[in-house]
Amino acid sequence: MGESVGRTVEQVRALVGWVGTGRKLTQTGRMTLADARALVELLDTGDRMDPVIGDRTFKTKSSEELYHLTLLVEWAKAARLLRTAGGRLLPVKKNAKLLDRPDELRGALFSALPHIGPAVTISGWLESLFTHEYDRGLRALLHGLYAATAPVPLSDLYEVVWHAVSPLYVLDDLSPDRLGHLRTANDHDVRRVLKALASLGAVHLTEDTTELTADGRIETARMRGEPEPGDAVLQIVVELADVDGPRVWRQLLAPAAISLDRLHSVIQEAMGWQNCHMHAFTIDGVQYGRPGGELGFRDERTATLGALLKPGAHFVYTYDFGDSWEHIITVEQLQTAIAGLHYPHCMDGAGACPPEDCGGAPGYSDLKVILADPAHEEHHAMLVWLGLRSAAEFTPDRFAPDEANARLLRLPAP
Repeated sequence: MGESVGRTVEQVRALVGWVGTGRKLTQTGRMTLADARALVELLDTGDRMDPVIGDRTFKTKSSEELYHLTLLVEWAKAARLLRTAGGRLLPVKKNAKLLDRPDELRGALFSALPHIGPAVTISGWLESLFTHEYDRGLRALLHGLYAATAPVPLSDLYEVVWHAVSPLYVLDDLSPDRLGHLRTANDHDVRRVLKALASLGAVHLTEDTTELTADGRIETARMRGEPEPGDAVLQIVVELADVDGPRVWRQLLAPAAISLDRLHSVIQEAMGWQNCHMHAFTIDGVQYGRPGGELGFRDERTATLGALLKPGAHFVYTYDFGDSWEHIITVEQLQTAIAGLHYPHCMDGAGACPPEDCGGAPGYSDLKVILADPAHEEHHAMLVWLGLRSAAEFTPDRFAPDEANARLLRLPAP
């Protein structure tokens, strides 16, 4: 990492240094007001003790009222630099070495982002949906930034987060004013998270746009489970068995350390399936799948691609045990990850993904024959089933790697 250390990193280092061997907390587990007052000045948090509004002074009654200081303390705890025990705030000694390694410290603080929701999203009198669905909203926010190649308008990011969290709630009965207030609260919390990221040195933030810094992109990729430059990557080809006219295949780059359950998600997105049926991998006569049930699969979550297979090996991925879509997977070669490329990555491919529930390879073959013949007695019924206005909309030979990679980018972090 080559960028300057973010302000949050320096503040957390100073905070942990100030804690020393430990500091006494109040009965509610908060810092004493005397300590809070000292820290606001030492760390230059920007919080206001006993703020004066108009001609009135509002006495600070708890350190919990100091947003930035509280966030720093909770962030340091989430990064396992501080802990509470016996009514005291204490350093985590085994992680003290991070204080002398600014880049690693920033990485630890970035990794802790999913755990600081209650501290970073404080909307005031009306709680935002982002507050209640912080993990989902954060993933959507980071994806929106990670997928972009130019600064992203803040208004676009507000929409991204809103569309990630709002479908979980029934909002149809809200008045326009109430809905507007709720969206405004949501936008405020998105802005708070972006300011926290900016203070960490992970984003460049302006009044209207934001984008990931080089360091922020590296940390986001790491959070997504992507390999770092130099890590082992396997080039594989996934091809549907018994399907031709055209063949359906994808050439992919996947981390050698990828687990089989993650590989399942990658294949689903790269092929274009909808992930609505059971699946299994068969490797050297052993079946791996989701644990439990009567099928006796080995746990796919504990098996990694690189540990089981070497270049030149073949194995089978079966999707939908009714239609029995068999994918023959060939491990072509071992590579190393390079900077600037998203992993997993689709390099090439051909053929559209068959429709779900069309009867497997034989049914798909029949479907193509039916749609190619306007006089066939089932032609209209198949168009209706597929939701097509005409057979010209059915394009079994269409495949765009860019679209597959866009779907792969939307994969949630493992």
